[in-house]
Amino acid sequence: MSSYQIAVIPGDGVGAEVAAEAVKTLRTVADKYGFKVKMAKFDWGCDYYLRNRIMMPANALELLQEFDAIFLGCIGDANKVPDHISLTLLIAIRKGFDQYINLRPIKLYPGVESPVKTATPETVDMVVVRENTEGEYAAAGGFFKLGTPDAFALQTGVFTQKGCERAMRYAFEFARKRKKFGKKVPVGMVTNCTKSNALNYSMVFWDSVYKKVAAEYPDVKTDMALVDAITMWFVKNPEYFDVIVASNLFGDIITDLGAMLQGGMGFAAGGNINPERIYPSMFEPIHGSAPKYAGKAIVNPIAAIESIRMMLDHLGEGRAALDIQEAVVKTLTLGKVKTADMGGKNRTHEMGDAIRKAVLRK
Repeated sequence: MSSYQIAVIPGDGVGAEVAAEAVKTLRTVADKYGFKVKMAKFDWGCDYYLRNRIMMPANALELLQEFDAIFLGCIGDANKVPDHISLTLLIAIRKGFDQYINLRPIKLYPGVESPVKTATPETVDMVVVRENTEGEYAAAGGFFKLGTPDAFALQTGVFTQKGCERAMRYAFEFARKRKKFGKKVPVGMVTNCTKSNALNYSMVFWDSVYKKVAAEYPDVKTDMALVDAITMWFVKNPEYFDVIVASNLFGDIITDLGAMLQGGMGFAAGGNINPERIYPSMFEPIHGSAPKYAGKAIVNPIAAIESIRMMLDHLGEGRAALDIQEAVVKTLTLGKVKTADMGGKNRTHEMGDAIRKAVLRK
């Protein structure tokens, strides 16, 4: 019998509510498929910072290293801690565990309405592979001559051959695995999200690495689009895209647009992946903590439940992962249970309960 140790960090705002549904769903499929799950909760976040002046303890990575995977609810509450401080928890885990892939599936399920009229379940089915540990978020720079008329700030992007190459290679491997075009050649397509017309060092370098990696995958179609054009084409022709590889900043931006294509932030799940499995990977809904909704039990837990699906797939529990996805699709297709973001009145736990009942009925 397989056994997994999972670290759970509920975080801030609505984090506790969505984490509760994620945990219950994980236990449901574990019982159904006969694998064991041991979970430990870590109450790190903004309240922890107010008590300790740090977002998590100094030995946090050492503690988390012992787990097979991490589930994160959501981090941030600007009323308590400035966002650039609270985000250090997330970034420290990503970088400390070399989770250099941020994986964002963007799929619109039947029964979900997107605010974008071109988005239908037939047209929205893509994946963004975002480089997750360097680039524009490398935290290189500083403030200079503050308080004087000559004050300035530098924020330096860091693009390494290794960092770009491994993210791009992951994207091409993922396109091979997805086979969006079926068994024919090319099997799929990787779109290079760039801005090399204006960023004449970082993105020109990025493009050169893309070309080098692409040459190793003759069975996968290559494509290039400037990031501003991608935001347009995501809306105009979402069916065109398969796998998109993007830098840290650009990937961050286009995946929020992707969330709107798939019906809203309540459906958007993501994984911070260490593909070599030297360190634990971390899975999270990509929505914020929405402190104003905390404790009201009105937020949509599907993004959190979908994050658990991604976690199980990463751990090798493919049947359980597929079971969750099929239960989500069935629940949404029936349309009897809808949270506030879907125009309904059901509570957070009612949506979670409906999905778990669908899992058990299979």
